[in-house]
Formats: sequence, C-alpha cells, structure tokens
Amino acid sequence: MGRPLLNRRLAEFGTTIFAEMSALAVRTGAINLGQGFPDTDGPEEVREAAVRALRDGRGNQYPPGPGIPELRTAVAAHQQRWYGLPYDPDTEVLVTAGATEAIAASLLALLEPGDEVIALEPYYDSYAACIALAGAKRVPVTLRPSPADASYCLDLDELRDAVTDRTRLILLNTPHNPTGTVLSRDELATIAELACERDLLVVTDEVYEHLVFEGEHVPMASFPGMRERTVTIGSAGKTFSFTGWKVGWITGTPELVGAVRSAKQFLTYVSAGPFQYAVAEALALPDDYFHGLREDLRRKRDILSDGLTEAGFQVFRPSGTYFVTTDITALGEKDGLAFCLGLPERCGVVAVPNSVFYDDKEAGRSLVRFAFCKKEEVLRDAVARLQRL
Repeated sequence: MGRPLLNRRLAEFGTTIFAEMSALAVRTGAINLGQGFPDTDGPEEVREAAVRALRDGRGNQYPPGPGIPELRTAVAAHQQRWYGLPYDPDTEVLVTAGATEAIAASLLALLEPGDEVIALEPYYDSYAACIALAGAKRVPVTLRPSPADASYCLDLDELRDAVTDRTRLILLNTPHNPTGTVLSRDELATIAELACERDLLVVTDEVYEHLVFEGEHVPMASFPGMRERTVTIGSAGKTFSFTGWKVGWITGTPELVGAVRSAKQFLTYVSAGPFQYAVAEALALPDDYFHGLREDLRRKRDILSDGLTEAGFQVFRPSGTYFVTTDITALGEKDGLAFCLGLPERCGVVAVPNSVFYDDKEAGRSLVRFAFCKKEEVLRDAVARLQRL
C-alpha cells in the first residue's frame, strides 16, 4: 500500500507523552511524577454514591445524550454558586467523556478547514491534535518564563498581533497546564475585549478551577459580551480525584451547546452512566471540601517546589493546577527529553519534558514538569531521590 495508514493530520503526533512516561515508570519501578493523576481516591461519600447508582440500576444502560438531568442541574448550580453565572440545565449544559472529549467535540464542531486557532503555548497535547483533526491551523502564543519573579507571563500585544482575518477562536486554559499560570482578571478582560472586537469564539478549559493557590479563578464567560461566544469546559477528574471516571461537561449558550452536541453525539454518544449520578452529588459538597482540597495541594506544591529547589532545579512555583515546571539548566543539563528519559535510571523518578507541549521546541527544551498530586510521603521520597542529582 503506497498510502500511509494513519491520517496525515495525525502523523506528527505519535503516542501521547503521558502514556510513554507512565509506561516508563511501570517498567523501571520509578515514582511517577509525570502523568497528572492522584495516587489516592476522592471522597468516600462520592464513591458510595457511584455504588448506590450501580446497585439501584441508575446509569447501567445508556444515559440521555446530553447527560442525566441530575448532573446537568448540578453543573448549572455549581456555576451559579461559585461564579454567579446562570445556565439552563436543559439547553446550556452538555455532559462529556471527560474534558478531553469536550475539547475534541468543541473544536470539531466550531472549526472549518483553514480556520486559525490561537492557543497558549505550552499547551495540553490534545489541543494540537484536535485542531489538526478539524483541519484548522494552530497559532501559538507563548507564555514565557520570567526568572525574576519565578512565573510565566502572557504578552497581550503578541496575542493581539496573532489575530488575523482567518482567526476563528481562541483556545484558553486557566489555570494553565503545564505552567501553573492563573490568568489575572485584567489579562482576561483584555482577551475578552479582543474577542468581542474581532468577533472571535473562545473555548476555555477551566478544569483546574478549584486548584488556585495565588490569585483567583475568573471564568471567561463572566466578562461583558463573552457569555454568547464562550464554551466553558469543566471536569470532575481534577476536582474530585476520580480521573478514571471521565466525567466532564461544557456550558454555553443553547446555540453553542447545540453545535458541540452535534459533534459529541458521534464520538462517545454517552458515557459513565452511574458515575454521572455520583458527580452530581460531588458538585454539591460543602465549601469546606473545595477549600480543603486546595490547601492540601498547596502544601504538596510547597513540599515538591522546595525540594526541587534544594536539588538544584530552577523552579517556577505554580499559582494553580497540580504541576510544577522547572528549568534543568542549573543542573548542567540542556535537553529535557533526554533528561526525563534518563531520570528513572539516575534516581528513580519520572517527569515529563515540556518541549512536547511547544511548537517552538527550543522555547521548552530545558523545561521539565513534575506533578504533585501524590501522597506526601511519595513526594518526600521523590525529593530525596532527586537530590542525588
């Protein structure tokens, strides 16, 4: 056969880095600080809610295509409770197979071949793949590390200059994976003004909304003129530590949700029936749960960040998410991919090279990401191992 089997739009991507590094951790017995999944389950009452649903026969067959009414109502109540954003659960909420499907369905629904999509670089790897599947062109705007204040910065002038007559939408992620940046209210207001001025859609991945340590999470849909042009993506995996359940959602106007539903119905159609009932209960947990989750992860962030600093890494302490980005140059290293591939043998730890999240590989060449959504004793063990470097 003269023609390659793989669709040429996917040819550049290969196997996702998360699968590769997790397999490396299993093969070497190393501590896996690469892939971002917790090593403990979420609240017992939420697990029991899933068990009850299974035993009661709720969700064991196909749930409704848009998601069960209980979960759609809970998502709408969550947006109202935390942000004062009203959504109609019947027409403005769609349940998806995790945030990954929400991203895919949104981009496949809203893009045409030749459209341009602005994405903040470094970006979650599925962004690039989904833009390619839609036949669109990604236009990265790079968040750049600022060693002076150990954080990442968005150049709003660069963002504005990236918009052309072919730009269809801006793909945002805040709090941002992998850098841990939380875009400020002023930054988001400027992006909102740009979107309105140039008549752009915005797809905003806000799955780390409850994992903010400095600053605040401000939904893009809350800015003037943005509700009618914003698809907001949320997920239970990061907030409740049940990443394997794959329960996500989008909120938006009936027109936007209807468009995304048209694509989503031909992907998974439906998923996670019994888990949807459990997540509906989880979203109604008291404020103490959400505050406790944040403080627990703040403590773990500091354990890992301080340990990495002592081990010789330059650390960009995150304002949100559960990832720490580091620069390995101070260790006498330059190539993050080679460093990560050799790290399990050197000290029994797995991390992820940030270069895989960049179009401009040089911009991320010496940067490495570690996840801190692990038990404290695991983090302390990993820190002790890394100090062998």
